[in-house]
Amino acid sequence: MTVQAEKETLEFQAEVQQLLKLMIQSVYSNREAFLRELISNASDATDRLRFDALRDESLLEDDPELKIRVDFDLTERTITVSDNGIGMSRDDVVNNLGTIARSGTRAFIDSLTGDQAQDARLIGQFGVGFYSAFIVADRVTVHTRKAGEDPDYGVRWESAGEGAYSVEYEHRTQRGTAVVLHLRMDAEEYLDGKRLREIIRRYSDHISLPIVMPALPTDKAKDETKEGAAAEPSEQPTEETVNRASALWMRPKIEISDPEYIEFYKHVAHDYEEPQNWVHYKVEGTHPYTALLYIPSLRPLDLYAREQTRGVKLYVRRVFVMEDTKHLMPRYLRFVRGIVDTDDLPLNVSRELLQHNRLIDTIRAGSIRRILELLEKMAKKEPKNYQEFWTRFGTVLKEGVVEDTSNRERIAGLLRFCSTHDTSDQANVSLEDYIKRMKPEQKAIYYVTAETLGGARRSPHLEVFNKKGLEVLLLHEPVDEWLAAYLLEHDGKPLHSVAKGELDLGGLEDAESKAALQQAQEEYKKLVGRLQETLDERVSDVRVSHRLTDSPACLVVGEHELGAGVMRMLRSAGQPLPAGKPALEINPEHEIVRRLKEGQDDGRFEDWAQLLFEQAVLNEGGQLEDPAAFVQRLNGLLSTRYACD
Repeated sequence: MTVQAEKETLEFQAEVQQLLKLMIQSVYSNREAFLRELISNASDATDRLRFDALRDESLLEDDPELKIRVDFDLTERTITVSDNGIGMSRDDVVNNLGTIARSGTRAFIDSLTGDQAQDARLIGQFGVGFYSAFIVADRVTVHTRKAGEDPDYGVRWESAGEGAYSVEYEHRTQRGTAVVLHLRMDAEEYLDGKRLREIIRRYSDHISLPIVMPALPTDKAKDETKEGAAAEPSEQPTEETVNRASALWMRPKIEISDPEYIEFYKHVAHDYEEPQNWVHYKVEGTHPYTALLYIPSLRPLDLYAREQTRGVKLYVRRVFVMEDTKHLMPRYLRFVRGIVDTDDLPLNVSRELLQHNRLIDTIRAGSIRRILELLEKMAKKEPKNYQEFWTRFGTVLKEGVVEDTSNRERIAGLLRFCSTHDTSDQANVSLEDYIKRMKPEQKAIYYVTAETLGGARRSPHLEVFNKKGLEVLLLHEPVDEWLAAYLLEHDGKPLHSVAKGELDLGGLEDAESKAALQQAQEEYKKLVGRLQETLDERVSDVRVSHRLTDSPACLVVGEHELGAGVMRMLRSAGQPLPAGKPALEINPEHEIVRRLKEGQDDGRFEDWAQLLFEQAVLNEGGQLEDPAAFVQRLNGLLSTRYACD
């Protein structure tokens, strides 16, 4: 078979063009990062081949020893990073090098700020480290052949990073990929074997397969060359391994420095920022395993993506098997990155097997426990550090209250909230803090839910609590409604919504307040009846409130009914809504309510009743069924009032 010679020139995807522009402008604060990225990609390619070869050993062809090679050529001014990994077909080349093949591409591009330092931090999260080659190269050539394919279907890709690239078939016997960098004039420092070795040892020493380079000549060979001595057969090796080529996570912790842990994180997580924290542990016993787990210091942009592609990598006897986002770590800890290595699984383990495997369940439970312990330690000993973590990942961690019943109490202890005790917009109040500040007669932890923090702070349900100096937690994120439905108590203290059920402050209410409420209930009995009759289709009950001090009215749902926020989410999702109507509570001290009691309604009682209800709906952050009718009713009442005045 002859090589197909057709050559195509194709345009880069628009997002890639933007990325190349960033690269050419050297957005990386450290230019030498290009070598780390290309070696990391080569490592991924060999891991992929090693895994695929478990099912089809013929993919190894006649070259079973996997490795990465780094060469340089002074004459041609090139650096070549090559591997004998899985390789790429022509379609793979176009898809992988011509486009950013990730679901988060648009989020990535939208996140670019123009701040070079900030933009550089985002690049690794989207698997686009290949383009870092253009930091030092004005032209990049890629030679590749996919494992198991005909040598006549090797592929040559080339680009100067200016908006287009060429791709054509070529004859290539070597499996895998070679990336050739034609260096810029200002990148000559990298045409040096010692410099390249230094970079590899600094950033890629943890790579678990050999990274080889041509061997440096010995001092004797150098002297003989200088003296013009006749060349003799040399026993000097032609190549040498530059890195340790051993799995970092299998080394004793005492032998691993923090910089080594950090560089391994950048490799395994494809991140450019240092991790915020990590935990490295080995479990002995019947089913031994080793884990190295990291908490990122930067929120992954695909954190809320439906199909998350990165998680914890599973190794079996130091062989990479798969990157799992589901079985090794629960969804509420999906921000965790790292590796788990065990000897007790088959190398050809499938995702189906992981679903019903006792060892995986043990590893998962142990990993959850270690991460929660790490977070508890941060919260206790490094509160500022933990606050940074909470700002990035607190919303996700809240999901654990719903998902993980066995660890619910521990997760609850890690939660942080805004509260009426703290005027800042930062969620830094723990349930433990709240309980310590509870009044002696207080029996419950009070909270209010709303769509925004401002809405929570201005909720009419807080009025009596503010008056009595009672702290209320302000829950203002969409997940909070679900959290409150599952977190019923903490440390023996029940959580109670101030917007649900009839308010019972128990010992916090004095006899005078109770007597005033009973008197108001008698005085307003007739008005309550009229309001109930008028609003019968919209409310379940009308009653005099003792939770209001400033607002005329508020809505209250039953103790065990869904909150307004959940109802809105169900409605927006087109889900059927449960039957039930809220109660309307009125404030006997408010002027509007007093006037209605005294019959000063200008003959428009029904409009006033509807207005009280609709104002209460808006106060809850809800939407009116008929906004036009509300505006017409409000204008009519204002016109009547001004005419009377």
